[in-house]
Amino acid sequence: MKFQNKCLWLITLIFICSSAFSQGFPTKPIKVYVGYAPGGAVDLVARTLGQSLTAQLAQPIIVENKPGAGTNIAIKQTIDSAPDGYTLMLAANALAANMALYKPQPYNAETDLAAIALVGHVPVVLATNANSKYKNLGELIAAAKQNPDQISYGSPGNGSTPHMAVKLFEQVAGITLRHIPYKGGAPAITDLIGGQLDLVAMNMLEVAPQVKSGNLRTLAIMSAKRSPLFPDVPTVAESGFPKFEASVWYGLVAPAKTPVETLERLHSAVAKSLETQAMKERLSSVGGEVTPATRQQFAELIKSEYKRYEKLVRDANIQPD
Repeated sequence: MKFQNKCLWLITLIFICSSAFSQGFPTKPIKVYVGYAPGGAVDLVARTLGQSLTAQLAQPIIVENKPGAGTNIAIKQTIDSAPDGYTLMLAANALAANMALYKPQPYNAETDLAAIALVGHVPVVLATNANSKYKNLGELIAAAKQNPDQISYGSPGNGSTPHMAVKLFEQVAGITLRHIPYKGGAPAITDLIGGQLDLVAMNMLEVAPQVKSGNLRTLAIMSAKRSPLFPDVPTVAESGFPKFEASVWYGLVAPAKTPVETLERLHSAVAKSLETQAMKERLSSVGGEVTPATRQQFAELIKSEYKRYEKLVRDANIQPD
Protein backbone atom coordinates (compact mmCIF):
# COMPACT_ATOMS: atom_id res chain seq x y z
CA MET A 1 0.00 0.00 0.00
CA LYS A 2 2.84 2.36 0.91
CA PHE A 3 4.57 1.49 -2.36
CA GLN A 4 1.40 2.28 -4.32
CA ASN A 5 1.03 5.59 -2.49
CA LYS A 6 4.63 6.50 -3.26
CA CYS A 7 4.11 5.67 -6.95
CA LEU A 8 0.94 7.73 -7.04
CA TRP A 9 2.74 10.62 -5.34
CA LEU A 10 5.64 10.40 -7.82
CA ILE A 11 3.32 10.38 -10.83
CA THR A 12 1.43 13.37 -9.45
CA LEU A 13 4.68 15.25 -8.82
CA ILE A 14 5.87 14.59 -12.38
CA PHE A 15 2.56 15.83 -13.76
CA ILE A 16 2.67 18.97 -11.63
CA CYS A 17 6.27 19.71 -12.63
CA SER A 18 5.49 19.08 -16.29
CA SER A 19 2.49 21.40 -16.17
CA ALA A 20 4.47 24.06 -14.35
CA PHE A 21 7.27 23.82 -16.91
CA SER A 22 4.83 24.09 -19.78
CA GLN A 23 3.08 27.11 -18.28
CA GLY A 24 6.39 28.77 -17.41
CA PHE A 25 8.00 28.43 -20.84
CA PRO A 26 9.53 30.64 -22.10
CA THR A 27 11.28 32.61 -19.39
CA LYS A 28 14.15 33.97 -21.48
CA PRO A 29 14.94 34.94 -25.10
CA ILE A 30 14.67 32.28 -27.81
CA LYS A 31 17.33 31.90 -30.49
CA VAL A 32 16.35 30.97 -34.05
CA TYR A 33 19.09 29.86 -36.44
CA VAL A 34 18.87 30.58 -40.17
CA GLY A 35 21.24 28.65 -42.43
CA TYR A 36 21.53 31.48 -44.96
CA ALA A 37 23.01 34.97 -45.13
CA PRO A 38 20.94 37.99 -44.05
CA GLY A 39 18.50 39.41 -46.58
CA GLY A 40 17.48 36.15 -48.23
CA ALA A 41 14.03 34.60 -48.28
CA VAL A 42 14.47 32.39 -45.21
CA ASP A 43 16.03 35.24 -43.25
CA LEU A 44 13.17 37.62 -44.02
CA VAL A 45 10.53 35.03 -43.13
CA ALA A 46 12.37 34.19 -39.90
CA ARG A 47 12.52 37.84 -38.84
CA THR A 48 8.86 38.46 -39.65
CA LEU A 49 7.88 35.33 -37.75
CA GLY A 50 10.18 36.32 -34.91
CA GLN A 51 8.46 39.68 -34.48
CA SER A 52 5.08 37.99 -34.17
CA LEU A 53 6.37 35.26 -31.84
CA THR A 54 7.89 37.91 -29.59
CA ALA A 55 4.39 39.23 -29.02
CA GLN A 56 2.89 35.74 -28.65
CA LEU A 57 5.51 34.43 -26.19
CA ALA A 58 6.40 37.68 -24.38
CA GLN A 59 10.11 36.98 -24.94
CA PRO A 60 12.56 38.31 -27.56
CA ILE A 61 13.19 36.10 -30.60
CA ILE A 62 16.81 36.47 -31.70
CA VAL A 63 17.54 35.44 -35.30
CA GLU A 64 21.12 34.28 -35.88
CA ASN A 65 22.45 33.69 -39.41
CA LYS A 66 24.69 30.62 -39.72
CA PRO A 67 25.34 30.24 -43.47
CA GLY A 68 27.56 27.55 -44.93
CA ALA A 69 27.70 23.91 -46.05
CA GLY A 70 24.24 24.10 -47.61
CA THR A 71 22.70 24.97 -44.19
CA ASN A 72 24.37 21.95 -42.53
CA ILE A 73 26.25 24.22 -40.11
CA ALA A 74 23.02 25.69 -38.75
CA ILE A 75 21.31 22.29 -38.69
CA LYS A 76 24.14 20.65 -36.75
CA GLN A 77 24.26 23.51 -34.23
CA THR A 78 20.53 23.16 -33.71
CA ILE A 79 20.83 19.39 -33.20
CA ASP A 80 23.67 19.87 -30.70
CA SER A 81 21.80 22.51 -28.68
CA ALA A 82 20.06 21.82 -25.38
CA PRO A 83 16.57 20.39 -26.02
CA ASP A 84 14.82 23.02 -23.95
CA GLY A 85 13.00 25.06 -26.59
CA TYR A 86 15.39 28.01 -26.43
CA THR A 87 17.33 27.15 -29.60
CA LEU A 88 15.33 26.57 -32.78
CA MET A 89 15.88 26.74 -36.53
CA LEU A 90 13.78 28.04 -39.39
CA ALA A 91 14.55 25.40 -42.00
CA ALA A 92 13.69 25.03 -45.67
CA ASN A 93 13.85 22.22 -48.24
CA ALA A 94 17.58 21.77 -47.70
CA LEU A 95 16.76 20.11 -44.38
CA ALA A 96 15.35 17.15 -46.34
CA ALA A 97 17.57 17.39 -49.41
CA ASN A 98 20.89 17.38 -47.54
CA MET A 99 20.23 13.95 -46.08
CA ALA A 100 20.22 12.62 -49.64
CA LEU A 101 22.87 14.93 -51.06
CA TYR A 102 25.74 14.59 -48.58
CA LYS A 103 27.65 11.37 -47.93
CA PRO A 104 27.95 10.17 -45.27
CA GLN A 105 24.53 11.38 -44.23
CA PRO A 106 25.18 14.40 -41.96
CA TYR A 107 22.13 13.86 -39.73
CA ASN A 108 18.74 12.17 -39.55
CA ALA A 109 15.98 14.76 -39.31
CA GLU A 110 13.50 12.16 -38.10
CA THR A 111 15.55 11.24 -35.01
CA ASP A 112 17.78 14.29 -34.48
CA LEU A 113 15.14 17.00 -34.74
CA ALA A 114 11.56 17.64 -33.67
CA ALA A 115 9.08 19.28 -36.02
CA ILE A 116 7.33 22.30 -34.54
CA ALA A 117 5.37 23.97 -37.31
CA LEU A 118 5.18 24.45 -41.05
CA VAL A 119 5.16 28.16 -41.83
CA GLY A 120 4.57 28.57 -45.56
CA HIS A 121 5.52 28.03 -49.19
CA VAL A 122 7.10 30.32 -51.81
CA PRO A 123 7.22 29.31 -55.49
CA VAL A 124 10.34 28.53 -57.49
CA VAL A 125 10.24 30.33 -60.85
CA LEU A 126 12.00 30.10 -64.19
CA ALA A 127 12.94 33.53 -65.49
CA THR A 128 14.79 34.93 -68.51
CA ASN A 129 16.24 38.26 -69.48
CA ALA A 130 13.43 40.60 -70.55
CA ASN A 131 14.95 40.65 -74.06
CA SER A 132 15.27 36.86 -74.32
CA LYS A 133 14.04 35.07 -77.42
CA TYR A 134 12.15 32.64 -75.18
CA LYS A 135 8.69 34.10 -74.66
CA ASN A 136 7.10 31.10 -72.94
CA LEU A 137 7.87 27.66 -71.55
CA GLY A 138 6.91 25.90 -74.78
CA GLU A 139 9.51 27.81 -76.77
CA LEU A 140 12.15 27.02 -74.16
CA ILE A 141 11.37 23.29 -74.23
CA ALA A 142 11.41 23.18 -78.05
CA ALA A 143 14.78 24.92 -78.16
CA ALA A 144 16.21 22.66 -75.43
CA LYS A 145 15.19 19.55 -77.35
CA GLN A 146 16.95 20.83 -80.45
CA ASN A 147 20.04 21.87 -78.46
CA PRO A 148 20.55 19.50 -75.51
CA ASP A 149 22.76 20.82 -72.71
CA GLN A 150 23.28 24.15 -74.48
CA ILE A 151 20.75 26.44 -72.79
CA SER A 152 22.28 27.64 -69.52
CA TYR A 153 20.52 28.35 -66.26
CA GLY A 154 21.84 29.67 -62.98
CA SER A 155 20.78 28.57 -59.50
CA PRO A 156 21.88 29.39 -55.93
CA GLY A 157 24.08 26.26 -55.99
CA ASN A 158 24.27 22.50 -56.44
CA GLY A 159 21.59 20.80 -54.38
CA SER A 160 19.68 24.03 -53.76
CA THR A 161 15.90 23.85 -53.97
CA PRO A 162 15.77 25.66 -57.36
CA HIS A 163 18.46 23.33 -58.75
CA MET A 164 16.48 20.30 -57.59
CA ALA A 165 13.31 21.80 -59.06
CA VAL A 166 14.88 22.18 -62.50
CA LYS A 167 16.20 18.60 -62.35
CA LEU A 168 12.65 17.41 -61.70
CA PHE A 169 11.44 19.56 -64.60
CA GLU A 170 14.11 18.19 -66.95
CA GLN A 171 12.96 14.66 -66.17
CA VAL A 172 9.28 15.30 -66.90
CA ALA A 173 9.96 17.51 -69.94
CA GLY A 174 12.58 15.21 -71.47
CA ILE A 175 15.19 17.94 -71.84
CA THR A 176 18.71 18.70 -70.60
CA LEU A 177 19.78 22.20 -69.60
CA ARG A 178 23.28 23.33 -68.66
CA HIS A 179 23.49 24.11 -64.97
CA ILE A 180 25.70 26.96 -63.72
CA PRO A 181 25.78 26.92 -59.90
CA TYR A 182 26.30 30.20 -58.04
CA LYS A 183 26.97 31.07 -54.41
CA GLY A 184 23.53 32.59 -54.01
CA GLY A 185 20.79 34.05 -56.15
CA ALA A 186 21.99 37.66 -56.54
CA PRO A 187 25.09 36.98 -58.69
CA ALA A 188 23.13 34.65 -60.95
CA ILE A 189 20.48 37.29 -61.53
CA THR A 190 23.19 39.87 -62.25
CA ASP A 191 24.70 37.60 -64.91
CA LEU A 192 21.26 36.90 -66.41
CA ILE A 193 20.58 40.62 -66.75
CA GLY A 194 24.07 41.05 -68.21
CA GLY A 195 23.49 38.36 -70.83
CA GLN A 196 25.86 35.70 -69.48
CA LEU A 197 23.00 33.26 -68.76
CA ASP A 198 19.88 32.16 -70.59
CA LEU A 199 17.74 31.47 -67.50
CA VAL A 200 17.65 31.44 -63.74
CA ALA A 201 15.75 29.18 -61.37
CA MET A 202 15.10 31.10 -58.14
CA ASN A 203 12.55 31.52 -55.41
CA MET A 204 10.14 34.29 -56.25
CA LEU A 205 11.41 36.58 -53.49
CA GLU A 206 14.67 37.17 -55.35
CA VAL A 207 13.21 37.36 -58.86
CA ALA A 208 10.11 39.48 -58.25
CA PRO A 209 11.80 42.91 -57.91
CA GLN A 210 13.67 42.44 -61.21
CA VAL A 211 10.51 41.29 -62.98
CA LYS A 212 8.61 44.31 -61.69
CA SER A 213 11.40 46.65 -62.80
CA GLY A 214 11.33 45.18 -66.32
CA ASN A 215 14.74 43.50 -66.27
CA LEU A 216 13.46 39.93 -66.21
CA ARG A 217 10.56 37.93 -67.63
CA THR A 218 9.02 35.01 -65.76
CA LEU A 219 8.37 31.99 -67.99
CA ALA A 220 6.71 29.67 -65.49
CA ILE A 221 5.78 29.25 -61.87
CA MET A 222 6.74 25.88 -60.41
CA SER A 223 4.18 25.88 -57.60
CA ALA A 224 0.91 23.96 -57.77
CA LYS A 225 -1.12 27.07 -58.58
CA ARG A 226 -0.57 30.50 -60.07
CA SER A 227 0.93 33.25 -57.97
CA PRO A 228 -1.27 36.24 -57.10
CA LEU A 229 1.87 38.32 -57.57
CA PHE A 230 2.02 37.40 -61.29
CA PRO A 231 -1.41 35.99 -62.09
CA ASP A 232 -0.78 35.96 -65.86
CA VAL A 233 2.22 33.63 -65.61
CA PRO A 234 1.21 29.94 -66.03
CA THR A 235 2.40 27.13 -63.82
CA VAL A 236 4.48 24.26 -65.16
CA ALA A 237 1.52 22.00 -64.43
CA GLU A 238 -0.71 24.14 -66.65
CA SER A 239 1.89 24.05 -69.40
CA GLY A 240 1.45 20.37 -70.12
CA PHE A 241 2.91 18.67 -67.04
CA PRO A 242 0.01 17.87 -64.71
CA LYS A 243 0.73 17.56 -60.98
CA PHE A 244 4.23 19.08 -61.32
CA GLU A 245 5.01 21.09 -58.20
CA ALA A 246 8.22 22.51 -56.76
CA SER A 247 8.13 25.15 -54.05
CA VAL A 248 10.32 26.34 -51.24
CA TRP A 249 8.78 25.52 -47.87
CA TYR A 250 9.71 26.94 -44.49
CA GLY A 251 9.26 25.35 -41.09
CA LEU A 252 10.41 25.64 -37.49
CA VAL A 253 12.31 22.73 -35.89
CA ALA A 254 13.91 22.05 -32.50
CA PRO A 255 16.47 19.57 -31.16
CA ALA A 256 15.16 16.06 -30.56
CA LYS A 257 14.02 15.32 -26.99
CA THR A 258 12.59 18.80 -26.55
CA PRO A 259 9.63 18.30 -24.15
CA VAL A 260 6.33 17.76 -25.93
CA GLU A 261 4.71 20.48 -23.83
CA THR A 262 7.29 22.97 -25.08
CA LEU A 263 6.84 21.89 -28.69
CA GLU A 264 3.08 22.28 -28.38
CA ARG A 265 3.49 25.72 -26.80
CA LEU A 266 5.70 26.81 -29.69
CA HIS A 267 3.38 25.26 -32.28
CA SER A 268 0.43 27.13 -30.80
CA ALA A 269 2.36 30.41 -30.89
CA VAL A 270 3.36 29.88 -34.54
CA ALA A 271 -0.23 29.01 -35.46
CA LYS A 272 -1.41 32.28 -33.97
CA SER A 273 1.37 34.16 -35.74
CA LEU A 274 0.31 32.71 -39.10
CA GLU A 275 -3.11 34.22 -38.56
CA THR A 276 -1.67 37.73 -38.30
CA GLN A 277 -1.85 40.13 -41.20
CA ALA A 278 1.91 40.76 -41.03
CA MET A 279 2.79 37.14 -41.79
CA LYS A 280 0.20 36.84 -44.52
CA GLU A 281 1.40 40.05 -46.15
CA ARG A 282 5.08 39.08 -45.87
CA LEU A 283 4.60 35.80 -47.72
CA SER A 284 2.05 37.14 -50.21
CA SER A 285 4.43 40.01 -51.05
CA VAL A 286 6.85 37.44 -52.46
CA GLY A 287 4.17 35.31 -54.10
CA GLY A 288 3.90 32.79 -51.28
CA GLU A 289 1.32 31.86 -48.73
CA VAL A 290 1.11 30.72 -45.14
CA THR A 291 0.37 27.00 -44.88
CA PRO A 292 -0.54 25.98 -41.33
CA ALA A 293 -0.19 22.29 -40.48
CA THR A 294 -0.01 20.04 -37.46
CA ARG A 295 3.34 18.99 -36.06
CA GLN A 296 2.76 15.49 -37.45
CA GLN A 297 1.91 16.80 -40.91
CA PHE A 298 5.12 18.84 -40.97
CA ALA A 299 7.15 15.81 -39.88
CA GLU A 300 5.54 13.76 -42.65
CA LEU A 301 6.38 16.48 -45.19
CA ILE A 302 10.07 16.36 -44.23
CA LYS A 303 10.01 12.56 -44.53
CA SER A 304 8.29 12.53 -47.93
CA GLU A 305 10.56 15.29 -49.27
CA TYR A 306 13.63 13.30 -48.24
CA LYS A 307 12.37 10.27 -50.19
CA ARG A 308 11.69 12.43 -53.24
CA TYR A 309 15.13 14.07 -53.11
CA GLU A 310 16.86 10.76 -52.47
CA LYS A 311 15.52 9.37 -55.75
CA LEU A 312 16.30 12.58 -57.63
CA VAL A 313 19.89 12.80 -56.33
CA ARG A 314 20.47 9.16 -57.27
CA ASP A 315 18.88 9.35 -60.73
CA ALA A 316 20.48 12.67 -61.70
CA ASN A 317 23.79 12.04 -59.91
CA ILE A 318 23.68 15.43 -58.21
CA GLN A 319 26.77 16.31 -56.21
CA PRO A 320 27.11 18.98 -53.52
CA ASP A 321 29.34 22.00 -54.13
